[in-house]
Amino acid sequence: MRAPPQAPRSILITGASSGIGRALALAYARPGVALALIGRDEERLEAVAATARGNGAEAEIGLVNVRDQDAMARWIAARDASQPIDLCIANAGITTGLGPGDIAESPQAVRAILATNLIGVLNTVEPLIGRMCGRGRGQLAFIGSIAGLRGLPYAPAYSATKAAVHAYSESLRGRLEPCGVTVSLIVAGFVKTPLNDSIEAVKPFEITDVEAARIIQAGLDRGRAVIAFPWPLYFAARLSQLLPSRLVDKIMTRFQVKVPETQDRAN
Repeated sequence: MRAPPQAPRSILITGASSGIGRALALAYARPGVALALIGRDEERLEAVAATARGNGAEAEIGLVNVRDQDAMARWIAARDASQPIDLCIANAGITTGLGPGDIAESPQAVRAILATNLIGVLNTVEPLIGRMCGRGRGQLAFIGSIAGLRGLPYAPAYSATKAAVHAYSESLRGRLEPCGVTVSLIVAGFVKTPLNDSIEAVKPFEITDVEAARIIQAGLDRGRAVIAFPWPLYFAARLSQLLPSRLVDKIMTRFQVKVPETQDRAN
């Protein structure tokens, strides 16, 4: 049985200005912990850092766009050189999708979500893989989604990005864990965040971002390979993989869902 990782003291979180990223930053904020918080909204990010400092943690903010490979590499390398990162949580993400009657997503929106949800993840972890392996310790955590288990007809590009993150993290896990680097995939259901609030749909088993952070932190503390919640929705998604594809298509298209198009653009 694999031993759980040591309690992290230097933690990098992307998308830390709101939602799950913010909740995780505050969950980890305590004396002896140094947080490196990356985001694009300076006011909100500084507010998170100030609260974390009030809880006894050190907190540094980085106003970096995860899509910018060079800027991410420079910022993360500098941070790791001064305070080696024990835990990196690749959390930053956006959503986009379709409304009833829509046929296809905007190509600009599709490329924006690929740039953030997939390329942004690569830009986050790539600067740390060699460094963590060289030290023989560390932990990489990827925020995936139940949408990554089965393509959703109202969110094709979002589903594709999360499926890619799932495959990437699973591939890294087998490669890096022999080097002492733990890799964990978080398969999240509906979490009440500003991102999720923009979606008009029935959201079964929705939980708060604070509850999600508690579940994620507990799983990361144990070094779990997969941290999935809520279990009923995760089980249903896994079951759908075993059923006839067109049957699942018919079931899924019965749901009335409206996912607004992201206004982000790749460039």
